[in-house]
Amino acid sequence: MMWNVFKILQHRLKTILNEWEIPALVLISLSLQSILIVLGYRRKFSTSEKLIFFPWITYLLASWFATVSLGIISNTIPNLDVNDKVERVKLDLAAFWAPFFLLHLAGPDTITAYSLEDNALWRRQAIKLVSQVGVVVFILIRAWDNTLLNILTVVMFIPGLIKIGERIWVLRSGSSENFKATTIRRGDPGPNYARYMEEYHSKKVEGFEVTTDTFEAPVVSNISFPCPANVMIPDATSLQCAYKLFKTFKQLFSDLILSIQDIKNSQSYFQKVQFEEAFKVIEIELGFMYDVFFTKAYYVYSGRGGLLRSISFSCTLIVILVFMIKVDREAYKIQDRKITYVLLSGAIILEIYSVLLLLKSDWSMLWLSNHKNVMANLLYKAISFIPLFNGNKRWSNTMGQYNLITYCLKHKAAMCGAIQRFLFHYEMLEKNRYQHLVGVSEDLKKLIFEQLLEKSKSASDLKACTELCGCRGDRVLRTAAKCPDCINKEKLAKQQHESFGAVEREFDQPVTENAKCIYKISEENRKILQESVEVEFDQSILLWHIATDLCHYSDQQNSTGTNPVDNDSNCEVSKLLSDYMLYLLVMRPIMLPNRIEQIRFQDTSAEAIEFFQERKSICEEESQACIKLLEVNTEISPSIVKGDRSKSVLFDGCRLAKSLKSLEPQKKWELLCHVWVEILCFAATKCRWNHHAQQLSRGGELFTHVWLLMAHLGITEQFQISKGHARAMLVVH
Repeated sequence: MMWNVFKILQHRLKTILNEWEIPALVLISLSLQSILIVLGYRRKFSTSEKLIFFPWITYLLASWFATVSLGIISNTIPNLDVNDKVERVKLDLAAFWAPFFLLHLAGPDTITAYSLEDNALWRRQAIKLVSQVGVVVFILIRAWDNTLLNILTVVMFIPGLIKIGERIWVLRSGSSENFKATTIRRGDPGPNYARYMEEYHSKKVEGFEVTTDTFEAPVVSNISFPCPANVMIPDATSLQCAYKLFKTFKQLFSDLILSIQDIKNSQSYFQKVQFEEAFKVIEIELGFMYDVFFTKAYYVYSGRGGLLRSISFSCTLIVILVFMIKVDREAYKIQDRKITYVLLSGAIILEIYSVLLLLKSDWSMLWLSNHKNVMANLLYKAISFIPLFNGNKRWSNTMGQYNLITYCLKHKAAMCGAIQRFLFHYEMLEKNRYQHLVGVSEDLKKLIFEQLLEKSKSASDLKACTELCGCRGDRVLRTAAKCPDCINKEKLAKQQHESFGAVEREFDQPVTENAKCIYKISEENRKILQESVEVEFDQSILLWHIATDLCHYSDQQNSTGTNPVDNDSNCEVSKLLSDYMLYLLVMRPIMLPNRIEQIRFQDTSAEAIEFFQERKSICEEESQACIKLLEVNTEISPSIVKGDRSKSVLFDGCRLAKSLKSLEPQKKWELLCHVWVEILCFAATKCRWNHHAQQLSRGGELFTHVWLLMAHLGITEQFQISKGHARAMLVVH
């Protein structure tokens, strides 16, 4: 009895699958493309973890469904009887649907590559895509009967072929080897050495006394940034300057070095603009780079790309019009007709959506800014009315935040099922719960720009530039301004021909609180400050993070409401950068110099959790926890007590906080924010270009914007610095 029921169910299921297998795959494939085009556009400015996962799974499934569908159609066609009228209709319709899967395999314009690795594997992708084109050709040949639908199938095959070609070309162009080949300069032979030596020898033979003299040709800016022809376009000047710089500085993303002329040209612009304009230009440049690596926009923006896109759209439009008017619709089932209309309409709608996104992009605005006429103005006004979510957002403009004290206080085992434990790392799931995002404040951008601008004036040669890139807080401590008292002592020391330290010991005792500069605090405290920027980089981040938190909550506890630090932007900026650098260390360790950051973070967290659990009744809030940490006596160095067994730096951070608390609040927060900016800049220069590029597809990182800004200001090791161009000349006596 049960066996008969099973056979009946099996027969019915088989009938349903035979009837709906291909139509279902068609609709699923189209749905995946619709999801992918939207998510692909949003990942440029969204940092959501879900928006990282869903485009990835959709990207893989879209390709898989299209490939499987073509395989099923190619296997089904030989089994159909071409002489049977019903099966002939099925054959023609299945063949007509096949080119749509080529469109789906080519993917939407907003995401041609999910990651840089997809570009690197462009040959594998090319073989896969070309083989699927072969499958469609096989289907067309087997189904050909010289009917109108067959002819429409060939017409529909043209857009599929164009799209497949586009994707292969874009993947190839975005691969590191080909991108590097397109950005590398033409060889420079330099002055003609052979001709110079011939002239030298001939003069010597003639009896002249000949010597060689060299001189340095000074390098000055030789670039003129174009003024936009159409000023009614928003950010027209920024777009022009960004594109001009993009054409040169895209070499940074292929691991090439820049010339001193490139740097001088860039400095001539960035040293004259305000921080808002500087960061806007950086945003636009990185947006262009995102399009080069991950979308088809850079290709479509070209004349050839625009022409092919017009042909593709025209073919699809012709097919849908002819199908509606000329094809005998009564010959096909109503559900088949509906699916065909959905496919054709979907192709048109997706194409229109891609065009609208392109029209709203910086590429179109750049083109419009170069043209001032009635048509350009009308086109801009028409584009302005295009309703798109998020306008033309270039990046997330957010920064991740991760706080050690908060993590340790709220630490609780993550609820994970067996599948989650298998698919994801348990500790990473746990860490994800304690991160959050905040907007990048204007105060932070201003501070970063001003500090880098001041540094750029010192980047005069290779040695100076290397030193600037290697500073991670030590330069701030070394160049910290002296208070009037210390300046007077220094003058007195010069008059008495003694060292500054000797006069300081003779006339004054170290200040334990509210010191006006670091030279007023004790030598032991200065030593703690200095050692904190000389240890391993990940250790330095943790030390300054803990110290910043302790100082922040301690000042909040002592706040009276009239304290000038209550509204101090340096305090806010320091806290933002402190939590941001820990976020990078915990969540993006690949972007920082490789050390033992994970081990050190885990050991420090373990000690903090143990400390707070022992005082659970009085350490429920961050401020209470920080006060209790500061109450611990740290006269003896923790390393002496703990040895090298644990890598925890919890109480080393407490010692650093106590040293900083010797300074008056305003000086303390000024020092802290400057140290954090220097730590951020050091980390940015040490991060490889491919890690910076990968973050562009995850909403972008402030880290990457700082890296490119530093390069524009000449603070980078990726270019050859010289005093000028050496020239030799013959001196005949």
